[in-house]
Amino acid sequence: MSMKTRTTFAALAIALPLSLAACGSSTDTATTSPGAGSTPAATSSDSMTSSTPSDTMTSSESMDAMSATFGEGCAAVPKDGKGSFSGMATDPVATAASNNPLLSTLVTAVKEAGLVDTLNSAPEITVFAPTNDAFAKIPAADLKAVLADKPTLTKVLTNHVVAGKLSPDQLAGDHKTLAGTTITVKGSGENFTVGTMDAKVICGNVMTANATVYIIDSVLLP
Repeated sequence: MSMKTRTTFAALAIALPLSLAACGSSTDTATTSPGAGSTPAATSSDSMTSSTPSDTMTSSESMDAMSATFGEGCAAVPKDGKGSFSGMATDPVATAASNNPLLSTLVTAVKEAGLVDTLNSAPEITVFAPTNDAFAKIPAADLKAVLADKPTLTKVLTNHVVAGKLSPDQLAGDHKTLAGTTITVKGSGENFTVGTMDAKVICGNVMTANATVYIIDSVLLP
């Protein structure tokens, strides 16, 4: 692991407990269970626009980011606006995800765990982002229970975050997550699976201001 990656992981390790301590007194929980394409009600007051990295992408970089994406699921991403590839490229990752309708359940979970600032302020990360349909595979009662259990929810979500911005040619292999687990990515080219559940990358190499996002069709349970 490079010195840059170790430094990034150290920064994340410091930021995570601070973020959790700040929201530890909250008693908010999700009140509804999502179905396919739906989002449980979020009661967290986390702003999706806080703690942005200092460096942002230029317009030309945004266009490059859009052309570099791959996967059949990319067709479902909005063509324009803040939720489009070019729109997401200018925002930090949690904010960018909040504008993408495919990821609304993930965004609700991130808010419930109090991880918005942690993800938005991380210098360089890779996020494996489950779609709404991926969360809908989990029985509704189980998902509601996880959303109400902040330590468990945090473990699940940080199991989807890796230090460093991984390009497709760096994706295959073993990667240590922010949760302290190791996930294995298999495949090459534009065909990848992630973790023991063999979650499929349905839209890959999505750029945000501080992260590379791979949208997947299953939740990676630690």
